[in-house]
Amino acid sequence: MEPIETVIDTLAQTQDAPPVWVMLACLAAAAAAVLYTPLWRWTRGLVTIAHEGGHALMAVLMRRRLTGIRLHADTSGLTFSRGRPTGFGAAMTLFAGYIAPAALGLLAAALTGAGRIVLLLWITVVLLAVMLVFIRNWYGALALIVVGAGVFAATWYGNAIVQTVAAYLGAWLLLLGSVMPVLELGSRRRRRRHGAGQSDADQLAGITAMPAGGWIFLFALATIASALWGTSMLLPVGDWP
Repeated sequence: MEPIETVIDTLAQTQDAPPVWVMLACLAAAAAAVLYTPLWRWTRGLVTIAHEGGHALMAVLMRRRLTGIRLHADTSGLTFSRGRPTGFGAAMTLFAGYIAPAALGLLAAALTGAGRIVLLLWITVVLLAVMLVFIRNWYGALALIVVGAGVFAATWYGNAIVQTVAAYLGAWLLLLGSVMPVLELGSRRRRRRHGAGQSDADQLAGITAMPAGGWIFLFALATIASALWGTSMLLPVGDWP
């Protein structure tokens, strides 16, 4: 029983909040990684992992048959599931993609703000490992292995400072990074003159009564609200000296 108790004690441990300057440095680094185009090309891949993971998880929750996930070098991705092409389950599966990074960011912010950093990092490793089972291309597998190895290294070998920075930076990357793809989606749709595309919003418009613009507005509202809420948990201004 000792190994189990050791694991439980490790996951249950809490860490003190870092100095304010560390929080601000992580926020600045995450903002740069999202707003600076050369860095965003790499950061967007992390957001895509969360996006496709959201599709996959919702497909399973909606009792659809998850058949595979593909992640591409251009930061796009695809999730394949079998089930009714219309109805509540199909709509929720499509809706979950753009919401998933924000939802994961909120979870990360809540755990990080509460000092449950080790628990957060191990949850991340487990989620990446489960997702790897459903990957159906080499690039996708490599991307998950690299990200998972980085998180595992921070968890297993990193000290408290390394783990804290990884948690704060990861949470803000998800929160801020969840907004950018929605803005890009809206911009692409405005530039398009004829016909519908194949984005999640366009597909949702095809199986529901709400137009694609309405879905994009909901995505934007949810992600921006999540970014603000998550930031308030990560950066409690009221506790500043």
